[in-house]
Amino acid sequence: MADTALAAAAEQIERARAEKSKRPTIAGFFDEATNTISYVVHDPATREAAVIDSVLDYEAASGRTSNGSADRIVEYIEQNGLSVTWLIETHAHADHLSAAPYLQDKLGGKLAIGREIIRVQDVFGKIFNAGSDFERDGSQFDRLFDDGDTFAIGELEGIALHVPGHTPADMAFIVGDAAFVGDTIFMPDFGTARTDFPGGDAAQLFRSIRRLLELPRETRIFLCHDYKAPGRDDYAWETTVGQQRDENVHVKDGTTEEEFVAMRTERDSTLAMPKLILPSVQVNIRGGRLPDPEENGVSYIKIPVNAV
Repeated sequence: MADTALAAAAEQIERARAEKSKRPTIAGFFDEATNTISYVVHDPATREAAVIDSVLDYEAASGRTSNGSADRIVEYIEQNGLSVTWLIETHAHADHLSAAPYLQDKLGGKLAIGREIIRVQDVFGKIFNAGSDFERDGSQFDRLFDDGDTFAIGELEGIALHVPGHTPADMAFIVGDAAFVGDTIFMPDFGTARTDFPGGDAAQLFRSIRRLLELPRETRIFLCHDYKAPGRDDYAWETTVGQQRDENVHVKDGTTEEEFVAMRTERDSTLAMPKLILPSVQVNIRGGRLPDPEENGVSYIKIPVNAV
């Protein structure tokens, strides 16, 4: 069966490579506490922008949130005279809390994620015993993207691609000649994302990554995380399809699905859970909002014991 969404994305990338006005301006904001890169992507012609994978600062020991990372984005947008159209999440992150509601209050824009967030909400709603008041229909978001859906940032073209495996809801977003791939893949010297969270699937991740690597070799890839592979001194978060196909230590050309699944399964069995997984997922399935305050006006994050 023809992959019409991928073909459309490839055509869009080629158009953007041929015409500079169809390429986005991209600024990355690295949060070392969570090894996360957030992006502001804007159309130089109209100054319309999207924010991808924002970070709300969270101190686990005290349970306190703060907005330093998000305020860096606000400052950049205001200094550059940008207008926010979209606040996009590539998936419900397990390693940081989203600052999307804070940014939406400050800057506007529609909050968007992949439609399979509904499945993630159902799974984790049960784990956290969220109760009947917690809607499991994605209604916490303004837009739920399906595979192949298109959107606009000013005059720039965008396409959403469903790339499950790390979680069921992972999406990649193609804007002009750039691909924002969330947690599917990392720098070539570090490899790929884990698949041992509820709903994760190593074989599915392999197929999702290989699908992305069918895009033109010159496609710019922007990553959601970097952890500095052994022997590398600097953080990095931009690569290309060609570099990934030639050099990725887990999934370069010639790697079979069986080899990848065996490697990923063995590697995942040695990994500790992300230190912020319980607060992060609990908040992010709510679109970045804290659980409703209780009678005393305080929000509480649950810690399920022996459940994850």
